Amino acid sequence: MTESAMSRALVFDMDGVLIDSEPLWRRAEIEIFATVGLELSEADCHETMGLRMDEAARYWFDRKPWKGPSPEGIASTVVDRMVGLVLSEGKPMPGARESLAAAKAAGWRIGLASSSSMRLIETVLDGFEMREAFEVICSAEQEVHGKPHPDVYLSTLRDLGLDGAECVAIEDSANGVVSALAAGMRCIAIPSPETRGDPRFEAASWRLDSLRELPEALPQIETERNDR
Repeated sequence: MTESAMSRALVFDMDGVLIDSEPLWRRAEIEIFATVGLELSEADCHETMGLRMDEAARYWFDRKPWKGPSPEGIASTVVDRMVGLVLSEGKPMPGARESLAAAKAAGWRIGLASSSSMRLIETVLDGFEMREAFEVICSAEQEVHGKPHPDVYLSTLRDLGLDGAECVAIEDSANGVVSALAAGMRCIAIPSPETRGDPRFEAASWRLDSLRELPEALPQIETERNDR
């Protein structure tokens, strides 16, 4: 690997970027929160999109407290449900495999920085045979704070041995974009149609409509990264 290739990396978010899991998250959250009397809408779920699940549960508990299981207990149950849904219904996002292959062929190092638990990350990477694509895999569950705090990206940069200016994040949530930028990285935003109006996406360095556009966009991204 050349010195220039060693000094750059693409860091992927997982949910909504590599796997089409955001609809599954909404189903799991709506179903599990209903067991404690909290009726969430899909718009409510978009509000906490990109947050670590325990922090999303605490977000709702602080606003609409319930009796019974703790927020942490509800979060664990949501993750359990998600593991089952991913195994039974999960599928890669269009362009995921092609983007990983294109990034590797272009000499990018590849990392993963996800708000999901390591258990769910491993379910996805092993279930869809993606693990070998990643040099570094980091979960926000191992951090003091999840996204939009930069902690998980800072840990990923540390493990890669790179600084933020040398890396580009790929995110689908506004909270994720904020997290990556706070870590000193540039960010490619691929928002879902339901969240594209969030003004926080305007801070992203690049915006794509789909991950399928990434292979063709990589040369331009590399040129603009070098011009920073």
